[in-house]
Amino acid sequence: MGIVEKKRILFFIYQMGAGGAARTMLNILNNIDRTRFDPVLVTLNYNGSYEDDLKDDVTFIKLDTKRLRSAILPLAKVIRREEADLVFSTIPNYNIVAILGTLLSFTPAETVVREAAYLGGSLKENVKLRLAGLLYKRAARVIALSKGVKENIVNRYKVRPGKIDIIYNPVDVAGIQRMMERDDIKGSHSALFAPDRRVVITAGRLVHDKDHQTLIRAFAKVIRQMPDSHLVILGEGELESDLKRLAKDLGIQTHVHFPGFQRNPYVFFKHADLFVLSSIREGFGHVLAEALAAGTPVVSTMARPGAAEVLADGEYGRICEHSDESGLAEAICHMLELDADAREAVIEKGKARANEFHVDTIVGQYEKMFMETLDK
Repeated sequence: MGIVEKKRILFFIYQMGAGGAARTMLNILNNIDRTRFDPVLVTLNYNGSYEDDLKDDVTFIKLDTKRLRSAILPLAKVIRREEADLVFSTIPNYNIVAILGTLLSFTPAETVVREAAYLGGSLKENVKLRLAGLLYKRAARVIALSKGVKENIVNRYKVRPGKIDIIYNPVDVAGIQRMMERDDIKGSHSALFAPDRRVVITAGRLVHDKDHQTLIRAFAKVIRQMPDSHLVILGEGELESDLKRLAKDLGIQTHVHFPGFQRNPYVFFKHADLFVLSSIREGFGHVLAEALAAGTPVVSTMARPGAAEVLADGEYGRICEHSDESGLAEAICHMLELDADAREAVIEKGKARANEFHVDTIVGQYEKMFMETLDK
């Protein structure tokens, strides 16, 4: 048998930061089949929190710029120098840079772009997405994170459906289990999970779309029924001071805690009684799948299209409409009041659902797509 020539896949992202896009890149980079693919990661000149988690055999290149618009020509040079067979990127602005960089590399490299969010709505946003769609037509494939995201790409980007594949986010189930077992909550944070408390947890950037405001208002209602309840909000963002002020205005500041961003949120999930996602919209709802994998029951808003898909419209967790504090409070109370047998059934069902997004399965789908793209 002859030696199989490995395909060189260049992954481009702004930085290996704390968001879901970087986590997806990390999971693909670390798990892609090394006998068939040679992964290269290219970012702008930032230090990201997931860099230390990259496997040692990933070629990691930082461009000498922190400005995305200045990255096109440097990226083109790297594509040419590294002799990339395919360039893979995610998020519209970065996808545009990746496509232009590939075109200006004057190489045969193909481009695959990934859309992770349900974007658009306003006239300005829709015009921007339509312009992005014109460039997306130069890509070999477009990856949508969910059925709803694909529909959005067709309707707002005007990309034909046959060019779009749906591939869900990969969930590193085994990695989550290892991190839960390896670490424990240390220092002052351990007091958050005192035995006499019922702890509800959430994780995500403290920004408008995550709608922590509704969650905090809902939690004020929960506390009236269950005074021993506490809310732990993991994450950082521009709204942190506003959210702390809201909790204080509602008189529940001693029940709402902000430990910040945690590199290992799963050990927090492990000790919590319930995970809650309060987003207005989600392309997928990756953190929901991770919470299920951690064995934590979940409550979520519909957060269309992604969260509803992950939970199959409520089959794998309690679900309510977004921005509905009363409905969210009722769902939280319902889950906290489950008896031991009902809770265990919910946990086991959730773990089975998380395995459907197992990193091995999803990365296998990416590998198949990469090969099909390059073989055309």
